[in-house]
Amino acid sequence: MRRAVLIAGATASGKSDLGEAVARAIGGEVICADARQVFRELEIGTGKPTPEERAALPHHLFDALALGERPSAGWFAREAGLVAEAMFARGVTPVFVGGSGLYVRALTEGLHALPAHDPVTRAGLMQELQARGPEALHERLAGLDPEGAARIGSGDRQRIVRALEVHATSGRALSDWHAGGARQALAATWHIFLVQWESAELSDRIAQRTHAMFAGGLIAETQALLEAGKGAALAALHAIGYDEALNVLAGGADRAAAELRTTQRTRQLAKRQRTWFRHQLHGHGLPGQEGTERLRDVILRSVEAFGA
Repeated sequence: MRRAVLIAGATASGKSDLGEAVARAIGGEVICADARQVFRELEIGTGKPTPEERAALPHHLFDALALGERPSAGWFAREAGLVAEAMFARGVTPVFVGGSGLYVRALTEGLHALPAHDPVTRAGLMQELQARGPEALHERLAGLDPEGAARIGSGDRQRIVRALEVHATSGRALSDWHAGGARQALAATWHIFLVQWESAELSDRIAQRTHAMFAGGLIAETQALLEAGKGAALAALHAIGYDEALNVLAGGADRAAAELRTTQRTRQLAKRQRTWFRHQLHGHGLPGQEGTERLRDVILRSVEAFGA
């Protein structure tokens, strides 16, 4: 039977530990479905499984791209599909783990002509538009999608915001969406699970994880990337945590301020993710507070009920 397990959830929800526990229990392998964890140079700040964890159990796509390369839902659908098909051929169940909504949709539903509007992302862009003006946003768009920006006037507020919205929600340039056709979903019996937390509990977990990342060497990791000549590519990524570490290294903030800002941005991201999953992902909700072992057993029983 071609079956696939997807464990999704907001950042800091504990989905990575749960995915590994499920994969070990069913003899499966883990496939990354996170738009930041696919970069091989980024470790601490992305919350990806440690090198030791990745060595103990087969993991795929966690080191697929180098900084400077551009991930997208289309790229992910293609690469994850190839990995999953090879696993099906070996009789192995893929366990997808991640919080990138468009990656999840690309797997389970396929890619459509254009992503739906995201009201939360759009509202944030409109606020930025009012504060900075269309020219500043057009300049950012040119860095993300030069081909698309060339076709949009620097004062065309509506089209600039839509192009940035598409990129922010999908990780894929609008020009790529226009050039490519629809991709089909990965053909399998899907077992989809969403790890859920109450807002206050998740907020606390985010603060704890942020502190652990900075205590665990996030600033040193960022310094090493600068010394390796990766600073421009890292800054262009606008990655939560790494932006703040770059600011510390540039003398713009101390560590305490960087941790606070990282926590704030992560909470905002989690809010957007929770909203997206609530409306877009149809799966079994799992209360995160019940713990990894309990949730692993719930997943195993659900999967077995549909045929092991």
